[in-house]
Amino acid sequence: LRDCIQKTLNEWSSQISPDLVREFPDVLECTVSHAVEKINPDEREEMKVSAKLFIVGSNSSSSMRNAVDMACSVLGVAQLDSVIIASPPIEDGVNLSLEHLQPYWEELENLVQSKKIIAIGTSDLDKTQLEQLYQWAQVKPNSNQVNLASCCVMPPDLTAFAKQFDIQLLTHNDPKELLSEASFQEALQESIPDIQAQEWVPLWLLRYSVIVKSRGIIKSKGYILQAKRRG
Repeated sequence: LRDCIQKTLNEWSSQISPDLVREFPDVLECTVSHAVEKINPDEREEMKVSAKLFIVGSNSSSSMRNAVDMACSVLGVAQLDSVIIASPPIEDGVNLSLEHLQPYWEELENLVQSKKIIAIGTSDLDKTQLEQLYQWAQVKPNSNQVNLASCCVMPPDLTAFAKQFDIQLLTHNDPKELLSEASFQEALQESIPDIQAQEWVPLWLLRYSVIVKSRGIIKSKGYILQAKRRG
């Protein structure tokens, strides 16, 4: 991920005027166009577009719509087939509760109702957390990712609950913190030396995959990241 950020920033900064780097307008879109492949509308039915959304900064859940809109725009599609949300950041020593998840899940439900997403899922919820979310939610989670590092075998109570309510259990090996603020700022400073890197904080990170349904192969994948300058 850090390599992706640096490569994109290096290539982007080499193509723009030095004045832009120094002055920096309110919104900077750092894209390397040849690295992104839009989906051919004629092939859309054959593709499954899935995403996992990581909330990095302690920002509002409303940025989730921004992330989904940006992913749709980048890939040239009207909607994403599935979005999984990684557990939102919470303070050390605090257990993730339904209250932490509710604002994010409500925003995902709104995106399902407005047909921007077809299915929504969760990550790293145990049986109790998944059951509480399932009972409360209007749009039910259709999947839950379990970290391979935390368990080699799926917990029996989680497996039984998922089977009863037709929730797909998936595995992942993402670290707990995919991108820290410090790591992002280091990548920024190394790529664009003139920038005041400590002023910039990452807000969210979306990883997408475009999969050919009939063959089960990944056609393309990538990251979309949003950061803001401390005002």
